[in-house]
This record gives sequence, structure tokens and C-alpha cells, in this order.
Amino acid sequence: MNELIEYVRKQFPSLEMQVNGFPAAFLDGPGGYQVPHRVIAAVQNYLVNMNANCHGAYLTSQRTDEMLQSAREAFADFLNCSYEEVAFGANMTTLSFFLAQAMMREMHAGDKVLITEMDHDANRAPWLELQERGIVVENVTVDVNSCTLDMDDFKTKLTATTKVVACNYAQNAVGTISDIGQIIKLAHEAGAFTVVDAVHYAAHKPTDINAIGPDFLICSAYKFFGPHIGILYAKKDVLGKLRTMRVRSQKSYPPYMIETGTLNHEGIAGAKAAVEFVADIGSKFGNRSEIQQQVNHLHGRRRDIVAGLLLFDDYEQQLTECLINGLSEIQEITLYGPPRGHPRTSTVSFTYADHTAADVAKYLAAKGLFVWAGDFYASTLIDRLGLRDQGGLVRIGIAPYNTEDELSRVIEALKNGIILEGLKI
Repeated sequence: MNELIEYVRKQFPSLEMQVNGFPAAFLDGPGGYQVPHRVIAAVQNYLVNMNANCHGAYLTSQRTDEMLQSAREAFADFLNCSYEEVAFGANMTTLSFFLAQAMMREMHAGDKVLITEMDHDANRAPWLELQERGIVVENVTVDVNSCTLDMDDFKTKLTATTKVVACNYAQNAVGTISDIGQIIKLAHEAGAFTVVDAVHYAAHKPTDINAIGPDFLICSAYKFFGPHIGILYAKKDVLGKLRTMRVRSQKSYPPYMIETGTLNHEGIAGAKAAVEFVADIGSKFGNRSEIQQQVNHLHGRRRDIVAGLLLFDDYEQQLTECLINGLSEIQEITLYGPPRGHPRTSTVSFTYADHTAADVAKYLAAKGLFVWAGDFYASTLIDRLGLRDQGGLVRIGIAPYNTEDELSRVIEALKNGIILEGLKI
């Protein structure tokens, strides 16, 4: 594993940064990963050698068309679906609003949408907007003691009038992974369509559309080494029946029918390179027996992508255990997240007695330790946990380029109390 982390860290130029004489530790992964050399090079290559709009007769336009097609194919391998079901957009939030507005056109007053208290506001707000059209929006509650979804409440509220179930795969503030396969199965049995927010999940574990079977799934490339663009999986037969918002000259069939205007071509080129980075890791280091056992039924780039994500996940989970153990020994800290043994990502969040989350983040930032503080747009969850007045949570997100030494620096910095007097960033 040392060989793996050494190789990975060499790919990220930003890791050379220093703050106040300290090496920067990018522990802000859930807010967006750093990018490797190949992603930077891909964006530059697009702008230098392909920069044009689509469907022209000349070379750079043809290269753009080829790049977009190859990017769809790369994300089809990343998600395990058809390239005809991969659409690109500005970000997950924008895609969610477009999707909600399209689905609203097929709904009637009194129809129900089921959302959850666990979700990022980008998978709540687009559906809440439909209430002005008479659509009923209900919340599935969260168990505040375990930071998990109340599945009994979900089953109770899922009825014959439920037309859409919108739920996250993994919770971005506390790292809880929900049983999305079971949620989708129950929703489909009730006749509802499913919209999965996989933004936080896709960075940490393999996503398998064929296995879980959603109608729609959305993720963001900047959460896993890429630029700021959103990616939508849309089941072809479902999207094709929707009336999406588009201009007259826009293609009227999947996946293009939900892509408005000129796409962020350089961002898509970089996102494709991010997928190739993951596949490169799987190709180079995926020969470990426990990894081979999990990918031996797969082929080509999909096999390498899954191997790469499994390697990352194994490494991240080891660091997560070390971090939780270290923070648990600090009396002033209260951890929030799923119980031990429950599936989770490598995101660890906490409060620190007598200090706001912003105070803690500021203190750590001065030591070159980059962590997030606040509600991370998981606003409803933070309110349900009763943490609004103290500024939400401190969130540490472990990425494949982080190290045990960086986490030790965090633990050591928090052990002896937080000193904020005279602190300058």
C-alpha cells in the first residue's frame, strides 16, 4: 500500500503547497478533490487542440465531437451503463432542477414526491419547488442517534400516490451509506421513479447502475479528481418519455435532450481524464488477490475502474478507523456519523466543546490542515441534529492522497485544546 500512496501523491501538484511553514493537508475531499496532472493536461489539450463547438465540418469541431463521445463511453464504464444514458450538465444541482421540472410535467396535483432529511439540499430543493403546482412533498425522517435513514418511516410514507423517490446514496456531512438498492426496489414496487444523488458516494466506492437499477443517478466529477461538471445517468426509456426544457434546435432524444446550450467541453475532457486516472490506478495496482476476487468477472476499463476504486476505498477505510479512534480519545470532541459496522465513506465529522465549527476549522487551517465547517448544504440534517447554533459540524474528508501522518497532525492539534487568540490566516 505504501507503493500505491507514493504513486498517487506524485500525481497531484497541489500537494506541494505550504501554509505558515506547514505542508498543506487537503482534508476537504467531500467539497472537491484535488486534480492530478493528467486532468490538468487534458483540459489544456482541449483548449489548445480542440476548442470548438460541435458538429462542424472542420478539424477542431470534429475532435470535440469525438472527445464528447469518448467521455460518454468513459462514464458509461464508470457507472456501468450505456453511453446513450450519460448526459452532462453544469453541476448536480442544475441537472436536478432540470430533471424535476421535466418530471413535473408528467405529474398532477396530489401526486407525491418522497425526499429525505438526510439529503443535500440539491436533492431536496428541486422537488420542494413543485409544491407550488400542487405536488405533495414528504420527508423521510433520520434517526438522529445513528445518523441513518429511518427505513420504517420510508416504508410507511411510500404509497400508491408516490411518483418520485429522491434519496442520496451516501450522506455528504457524516458519511452514512444507505441501502439504496433496497430503497430503489421498494420504490419501483410502489410504481415510483427513483432519483439517486451519488455525488458523495461515487468518489469512494464503485457505482453499478445495473446492480441497483435507478431511473436517474447524478454525480459530480470534481468530487473524484475532475473539473466542476455534473454527470447524469438517465435510463433511456424513462428520459425519452419526458418533456425536457430545451431550445428548438436541440436534439429531442436521450441523452442530449436534457443538455442545454453549449456544454463545458474542457471540463468534460478533464472529467474523462479523471476516470482514466482511476482506471490507471486499478491497472497498475489491482493485482492484489482480494481485489482480483472482486473484479475477475469484469473486463476492460470497467474492470480497472472498479479495481482502482476498491483500492482507494480499502486505503481510506484504514485511515478512517485511525482517525475515529484518535478523535474518540479527545474529551471535548463529539463524533457524528453511523455506528461502527454500518457502511460509510471516509468522511468523519464532529463538534468541539465551547467552540464553533468555524473556530476549529480556522485553527486547523493556520496549521496547514484544510477541513470544512458548516452544514455543507445538508441543512435539514444539521437542523435535526440540533447543531445550527454552534455552526454545524467540522468535517474531515479523507481522499486517496491523504496520509496517516496528516491525520496525526489533526489529532495532535486538537488534543491540547484550541487556542485562537492572535490567530491570523
